[in-house]
Amino acid sequence: MTDTPPQFMALPAQPGVGYKPQHFADIMAGADPVKWLEIHAENYMGDGGRPLAQLRALAEKFAISVHGVGLSIGGEDPLDTAHLARLKHLCDWLNPASFSEHLAWSTHDSHYLNDLIALPYTDATLTRVADHVDQVQQVLGRQMLLENPSSYLAFTESTMDEPSYLAAIAHRTDCGLLLDVNNIFVSATNMGFSAQGYVDAFPLERVGEIHLAGHDIDTDDHGAPLLIDAHGSPVVDPVWALLDYTLAKSGPRPLLVEWDNDVPDWPILAAEATRAAAALAKLETGAAA
Repeated sequence: MTDTPPQFMALPAQPGVGYKPQHFADIMAGADPVKWLEIHAENYMGDGGRPLAQLRALAEKFAISVHGVGLSIGGEDPLDTAHLARLKHLCDWLNPASFSEHLAWSTHDSHYLNDLIALPYTDATLTRVADHVDQVQQVLGRQMLLENPSSYLAFTESTMDEPSYLAAIAHRTDCGLLLDVNNIFVSATNMGFSAQGYVDAFPLERVGEIHLAGHDIDTDDHGAPLLIDAHGSPVVDPVWALLDYTLAKSGPRPLLVEWDNDVPDWPILAAEATRAAAALAKLETGAAA
């Protein structure tokens, strides 16, 4: 377990949740144990109105993490400079504690696809992703975190595994990494590798946030389990166990509970954050022992 936090950890090593407007009143009234909030950047690129007014009020009380979903970091096309300019405007006035995006692509021939699609892990895509990360960091004037994806298939042309690929991008660009343990569990189940082995191989010293979420359970055409990263249900026990395993190796990190679909009432989401707080407390107790 590391003794000091990495330079990429600007958020407190405490629980956070993905912010949803229906929870505004509850959060402002008292959000324990939640200590920070994540927003999706694309929801706050307008010029005004209630969303920005609420965000300004929240930013006075909580550290904010901005999570992008539309840059298409892994895409073959150049980054959308207009979208990047809107993102810069948001980060300039909000001054969030952290900004992150996904290792995925979602654009093709100027069309936006409403999904985060995986890419093969080759030298060519590594160079492209690194160039895009460099461009984002230069425009924003801040380090970003890059998130590991959830996967449903492997590419035959891939020449490296995912932890090595992300480590290489971080080394080339000096970006940080966002480790989503639910994504690890989903990918490991779908593709038949060891989730703990993935964590063992991951460059944990560069992790600035850890994410948790729920997933849906389905079966593939052969009757084998197929997990879908759906963000519409509680975090399952095996993912909590994988979090414990990860924290024991990484040390305390900011923990985010994501719940983007079928959003529950605040007490249910707060209970998930309480469980995340318990994972951190258990880590401290173990360290003290």
